[in-house]
Amino acid sequence: MVPEDDWDRDLLLDPAWEKQQRKTFTAWCNSHLRKTGTQIENIEEDFRDGLKLMLLLEVISGERLAKPERGKMRVHKISNVNKALNFIASKGVKLVSIGAEEIVDGNAKMTLGMIWTIILRFAIQDISVEETSAKEGLLLWCQRKTAPYKNVNIQNFHISWKDGLGFCALIHRHRPELIDYGKLRKDDPMTNLNTAFDVAEKYLDIPKMLDAEDIVGTARPDEKAIMTYVSSFYHAFSGAQKAETAANRICKVLAVNQENEQLMEDYERLASDLLEWIRRTIPWLENRLPENTMQAMQQKLEDFRDYRRLHKPPKVQEKCQLEINFNTLQTKLRLSNRPAFMPSEGKMVSDINNAWGNLEGAEKGYEEWLLNEIRRLERLDHLAEKFRQKAAIHEAWTEGKEEMLQKKDYETASLSEIKALLKKHEAFESDLAAHQDRVEQIAAIAQELKIDNCDFFHQCRLSSRPVILPLQRTEKLLETIDQLYLEFAKRAAPFNNWMEGAMEDLQDTFIVHTIEEIKGLSTAHEQFKATLPDADKERLAILGIQNEIAKIVQTYHVNIAGSNPYTTITPQEINAKWDKVKQLVPQRDQALIEEHTKQQNNERLRVQFANQANIIGPWIQTKMGEIGRISIEMHGTLEDQLTNLRQYEKSIVNYKPKIDQLEGDHQLIQEALIFDNKHTKYTMEHIRVGWEQLLTTIARTINEIENQILTRDAKGISQEQLNEFRASFNHFDRKRTGIMEAEDFKTCLISMGYNLGENEFARIMSIVDPNRMGSVTFQAFIDFMSRETADTDTADQVMASFKILAGDKNYILADELRRELPPDQADYCIARMAPYTGPDGVPGALDYMSFSTALYGESDL
Repeated sequence: MVPEDDWDRDLLLDPAWEKQQRKTFTAWCNSHLRKTGTQIENIEEDFRDGLKLMLLLEVISGERLAKPERGKMRVHKISNVNKALNFIASKGVKLVSIGAEEIVDGNAKMTLGMIWTIILRFAIQDISVEETSAKEGLLLWCQRKTAPYKNVNIQNFHISWKDGLGFCALIHRHRPELIDYGKLRKDDPMTNLNTAFDVAEKYLDIPKMLDAEDIVGTARPDEKAIMTYVSSFYHAFSGAQKAETAANRICKVLAVNQENEQLMEDYERLASDLLEWIRRTIPWLENRLPENTMQAMQQKLEDFRDYRRLHKPPKVQEKCQLEINFNTLQTKLRLSNRPAFMPSEGKMVSDINNAWGNLEGAEKGYEEWLLNEIRRLERLDHLAEKFRQKAAIHEAWTEGKEEMLQKKDYETASLSEIKALLKKHEAFESDLAAHQDRVEQIAAIAQELKIDNCDFFHQCRLSSRPVILPLQRTEKLLETIDQLYLEFAKRAAPFNNWMEGAMEDLQDTFIVHTIEEIKGLSTAHEQFKATLPDADKERLAILGIQNEIAKIVQTYHVNIAGSNPYTTITPQEINAKWDKVKQLVPQRDQALIEEHTKQQNNERLRVQFANQANIIGPWIQTKMGEIGRISIEMHGTLEDQLTNLRQYEKSIVNYKPKIDQLEGDHQLIQEALIFDNKHTKYTMEHIRVGWEQLLTTIARTINEIENQILTRDAKGISQEQLNEFRASFNHFDRKRTGIMEAEDFKTCLISMGYNLGENEFARIMSIVDPNRMGSVTFQAFIDFMSRETADTDTADQVMASFKILAGDKNYILADELRRELPPDQADYCIARMAPYTGPDGVPGALDYMSFSTALYGESDL
């Protein structure tokens, strides 16, 4: 309340002041009376009957006064004015030297004094800035708002405003788009004042309460007039600030809901798409109708590989992302005080997992079926080829045999010829018996291939007749050559295999990661080289067998048809492969030497990295421990801790070049494809994670101390109380980690006298541990101990914010939403708000109350 003598100090007004007060007070009264569709012209005349005075008080107080007297007599007027004065007095205002008779008689000075009293009580008294109120509070508000502006120095409510820059600064501070402050000049007060008055009237709905000429022409403008006008700015911008705050709160809440709804829509869409893809894919995987050709089945296998390589991996990623999005969404809903998200029926994560399990089951069976089918077709193709080969051989064998058996050359043969024919026939019967196995094999293959009528089967059933044919035996030399051929074949085959294995081993690529491994390969190679002399002896012995055959042929002029019947390996092939082996040995020597040099360099890189990592790793761990101790132990004030931590932060940041150097060493290791390092337990990933944790921890700890300072200052917590909080916290921080486990926190609360049930403790934990980590930080502990909880938006708060935008109505209009909110959020509200059905509604009224509760899941949007 303004001191009493300040409102009625001297009723003998300076004429200039009286003129300013008349204009200002009249405009101020009309700014309120116009809400009822009326106004005053002459301040001392129009309040004489008390009717407009009572109306004014009702408008500015929001309360109903006693019913006025409607009579025209003086007694009726005095009664009305007294009702007004009594109402003012009921608000704690002591009226001095102001009586109803003076007002009814039209005493200008008394009337102006009364209006000033009303202005003080209803426009200025409630202004409070930093525990100062009324005039001092209004002056402090003006000083705060105009502090950044040059040439403005508000010290009072008279001459500080004469140049007009103070009014312009107030407007520019709140609505910078309305005034180009940089173009204003201190030596042009008329322009400044008129600019401010015109802009205020046009854009801020503040009527002109002053004349620029009167202010410029008066040595000391009237303080009450200036205060009245300035208070209108305070209320205009205070109201705008409330609306802006309300709009910001609503925008924040709507943004959370819009983001959550978008995440819900994305989840539903992704879940539908994934389930539809699974639904389409499973029948394809379950289709087990075999193809008739290997080519067609191989195409199926290729399609399946494309599915595994190209089509399925993105779906695996989608499924993983879907689960991540679901968990993130549920966390966001929980943290923003919203109900959990329930997907449409059949689209839960568990439903998707079940469908995915069915997909993989079908997929696995499909692959097994494909491979079995391909193996089956491969065998059939092999049998068909085998059938063709055996049939062709048999057909070739039978060719001419029928004609030979049908010959009757025995009819004219002599006895010696008959004996020869008999021996020849015996040899044929032996040959026929030997071919019987092939016939049976062909028949068995045909049975498996389901071939019934083979044209050549009847050719197998050759009939013999009792004809005696002579058989000539091979000469002894041919038998010797045959035995040499067989010996060559038996020894050439394993030696050929040995050379081929040796060539394969000598050309084999190798992957080693240590010097020990390359030494092992080198040792094995030396052992191999030691076997080469014996191998060369075996080669010469095998070639000697071939030379012996050649000597028999040359000496006895034996005519041998074709090559060695027991093997396709030739002496030339043996020599060529032996030359290749001898060529590959030195190449292998060189490759092993180069790899050994490479592994020596790799070892040097390992040691180089390890030496640094073994210093940096422990340094990071030490710093983490030091930071933890600083944040837990109470050495000095919070400001001392803050200074200490910032010094630590500086020393940590200065260590960064060593991390960068280690990164360079690590890059060399990566380029050398080194994957292990026995010289250190620290990997670059360990160092990176530790370094990031260190930077995060120091920044988070600094922020916690800053928040503690803010909490201490805002709540008036003394350093002693803070020390007590810290001592209690440390006592129950059993593990000395800087956080209190949930059970320890519960014990702490019980020790302080809390009577905790499970539900009550769960409620408290939801406040101090919103992320459900199962622990409590010191900051959260202080907040709780000082009863400061996070400003969590609730349906009631949002409802109150809408009420401000609606001008205290129980409903809101679309135009009001569009005026106060961004277009997309206004449209969001308009589309979802139900029509207002209350008795005080108007056409187009929207129900913001049910909408607010729906935002928090208390009803359906």
